Amino acid sequence: MAKNILICDDAAFMRMMIKDILSKNGYEVAGEAENGAIAVEKYNELHPDLVLMDITMPEMDGIQALKKIKEGDPNASVIMCSAMGQQAMVIESIQSGAKDFIVKPFQADRVIEAVKKAVG
Repeated sequence: MAKNILICDDAAFMRMMIKDILSKNGYEVAGEAENGAIAVEKYNELHPDLVLMDITMPEMDGIQALKKIKEGDPNASVIMCSAMGQQAMVIESIQSGAKDFIVKPFQADRVIEAVKKAVG
Protein backbone atom coordinates (compact mmCIF):
# COMPACT_ATOMS: atom_id res chain seq x y z
CA MET A 1 0.00 0.00 0.00
CA ALA A 2 1.29 3.45 -0.92
CA LYS A 3 2.08 5.67 2.03
CA ASN A 4 0.08 8.90 2.27
CA ILE A 5 2.15 12.00 2.89
CA LEU A 6 1.09 15.53 3.83
CA ILE A 7 3.36 18.26 2.44
CA CYS A 8 3.57 21.53 4.38
CA ASP A 9 5.54 24.42 2.89
CA ASP A 10 4.64 28.05 2.32
CA ALA A 11 6.34 28.00 -1.11
CA ALA A 12 4.14 26.42 -3.79
CA PHE A 13 7.15 25.48 -5.93
CA MET A 14 8.70 23.58 -2.99
CA ARG A 15 5.46 21.64 -2.48
CA MET A 16 5.44 20.87 -6.19
CA MET A 17 9.06 19.72 -6.11
CA ILE A 18 8.49 17.45 -3.09
CA LYS A 19 5.27 16.10 -4.60
CA ASP A 20 7.18 15.24 -7.77
CA ILE A 21 9.95 13.41 -5.86
CA LEU A 22 7.39 11.46 -3.79
CA SER A 23 5.09 10.42 -6.63
CA LYS A 24 8.04 9.28 -8.78
CA ASN A 25 8.98 6.99 -5.90
CA GLY A 26 5.55 5.46 -5.40
CA TYR A 27 4.30 7.61 -2.53
CA GLU A 28 0.90 9.27 -2.47
CA VAL A 29 0.45 12.90 -1.53
CA ALA A 30 -2.52 13.04 0.86
CA GLY A 31 -2.64 16.82 0.86
CA GLU A 32 -0.77 20.11 0.98
CA ALA A 33 -0.67 22.97 3.46
CA GLU A 34 0.87 26.42 3.08
CA ASN A 35 1.25 27.14 6.80
CA GLY A 36 1.42 25.39 10.15
CA ALA A 37 -2.18 26.10 11.15
CA ILE A 38 -3.53 24.50 7.95
CA ALA A 39 -1.05 21.62 8.40
CA VAL A 40 -2.55 20.79 11.82
CA GLU A 41 -6.11 20.94 10.42
CA LYS A 42 -5.21 18.76 7.43
CA TYR A 43 -3.36 16.28 9.64
CA ASN A 44 -6.45 15.81 11.82
CA GLU A 45 -8.66 15.50 8.76
CA LEU A 46 -6.47 13.22 6.58
CA HIS A 47 -4.43 11.20 9.13
CA PRO A 48 -1.46 10.82 6.76
CA ASP A 49 1.29 8.25 7.36
CA LEU A 50 3.88 11.01 7.30
CA VAL A 51 4.19 14.81 7.28
CA LEU A 52 6.99 16.71 5.53
CA MET A 53 6.98 20.04 7.37
CA ASP A 54 8.84 23.23 6.54
CA ILE A 55 10.00 25.13 9.63
CA THR A 56 9.70 28.74 8.48
CA MET A 57 6.07 29.46 7.57
CA PRO A 58 3.56 32.25 8.20
CA GLU A 59 0.78 32.08 10.82
CA MET A 60 2.20 29.07 12.67
CA ASP A 61 5.75 27.82 12.12
CA GLY A 62 6.63 24.19 11.57
CA ILE A 63 7.88 23.57 15.11
CA GLN A 64 4.61 24.86 16.65
CA ALA A 65 2.64 22.76 14.15
CA LEU A 66 4.77 19.71 14.95
CA LYS A 67 4.05 20.14 18.68
CA LYS A 68 0.30 20.52 18.04
CA ILE A 69 0.21 17.43 15.79
CA LYS A 70 2.18 15.37 18.34
CA GLU A 71 -0.17 16.60 21.10
CA GLY A 72 -3.16 15.16 19.26
CA ASP A 73 -1.34 12.09 17.91
CA PRO A 74 1.81 11.06 19.81
CA ASN A 75 2.55 8.47 17.08
CA ALA A 76 2.59 11.01 14.25
CA SER A 77 5.59 10.76 11.91
CA VAL A 78 6.95 14.17 10.95
CA ILE A 79 10.09 15.06 8.99
CA MET A 80 11.15 18.70 9.22
CA CYS A 81 12.56 20.63 6.25
CA SER A 82 14.33 23.96 6.34
CA ALA A 83 16.66 26.06 4.26
CA MET A 84 18.35 27.20 7.43
CA GLY A 85 20.60 24.52 8.80
CA GLN A 86 20.30 26.16 12.18
CA GLN A 87 21.49 23.80 14.87
CA ALA A 88 19.01 25.07 17.48
CA MET A 89 16.02 24.49 15.19
CA VAL A 90 17.19 20.99 14.29
CA ILE A 91 17.60 20.13 17.97
CA GLU A 92 14.22 21.64 18.92
CA SER A 93 12.53 19.74 16.08
CA ILE A 94 14.01 16.41 17.14
CA GLN A 95 13.24 17.07 20.83
CA SER A 96 9.66 17.93 19.83
CA GLY A 97 9.28 14.56 18.17
CA ALA A 98 10.39 14.96 14.55
CA LYS A 99 11.70 11.72 13.03
CA ASP A 100 14.26 13.42 10.82
CA PHE A 101 15.45 16.71 9.39
CA ILE A 102 16.14 17.57 5.75
CA VAL A 103 18.03 20.69 4.71
CA LYS A 104 16.97 22.61 1.59
CA PRO A 105 17.81 22.61 -1.24
CA PHE A 106 17.44 18.87 -0.94
CA GLN A 107 18.50 16.00 -3.11
CA ALA A 108 15.72 13.63 -4.13
CA ASP A 109 17.58 10.62 -2.71
CA ARG A 110 17.93 12.31 0.69
CA VAL A 111 14.17 13.00 0.77
CA ILE A 112 13.35 9.37 -0.13
CA GLU A 113 15.92 8.03 2.36
CA ALA A 114 14.30 10.08 5.17
CA VAL A 115 10.78 9.04 4.10
CA LYS A 116 11.72 5.33 3.98
CA LYS A 117 13.37 5.58 7.39
CA ALA A 118 10.27 7.24 8.87
CA VAL A 119 7.49 5.11 7.34
CA GLY A 120 9.25 2.04 5.96
